[in-house]
Amino acid sequence: MVKPVAIVFDINDTLLDMSALDPLFADAFSDKAVRRVWFAQAIANALTATLVGTYADFGEMQRAALEMTARRRGVAIDPERMRRILRGVAALPAHGDVHAGLTRLRNAGIRLAVLTNSTASAVEEQLENTRLRPYFELVLSADSVRRFKPAPEPYAMAAEALGLAPAEMLFAAAHDWDVTGAMKAGYRTAFIARHGMSLNPIEAPPETIVPDIRALADAIAGAEITA
Repeated sequence: MVKPVAIVFDINDTLLDMSALDPLFADAFSDKAVRRVWFAQAIANALTATLVGTYADFGEMQRAALEMTARRRGVAIDPERMRRILRGVAALPAHGDVHAGLTRLRNAGIRLAVLTNSTASAVEEQLENTRLRPYFELVLSADSVRRFKPAPEPYAMAAEALGLAPAEMLFAAAHDWDVTGAMKAGYRTAFIARHGMSLNPIEAPPETIVPDIRALADAIAGAEITA
């Protein structure tokens, strides 16, 4: 695998473990699996807003998705349970492989950045809570262009902020739609195949598929050693 100049990461599911929210959804909905339904709805809300030209930040998309999910399931979710879920997003832990993988990538001289649909302030809080912030040169948010990934504008903004051509960078995400968006924007891509995640068979495959960030670092460092 050719060493990229920079790697741009998605954060939720990719670096941070959203299954930590499962007990909160089990409490609110009596079914922890609703967490995936809720997040998928938040993404659908964001995609709809981008397509029709409206905008609210991703925190509001998550709140709206929670209200929609509760209504569809006939659940009267009280404000305190809603607050716990939404605040729980800020307290998500890093996946167990992330610190070791990012350390190896940084030691290999690769520039690291985050590109997220969440607001910059929300992600800064997540990264500070997990002690991941020092790994990243830049924390970039689609909020700055008011268009959510996988629209092309956030990926173009990230390339401009890093002063690199998209082809010089690798975009890594655990969401198929994010990988596809980055690929269409000209990035090299890596799919982080976290549990329960899968690629869309209609779209072109990414350059590499790995189970976690440590494996991504091993693939890049191993190629560099043998090159």
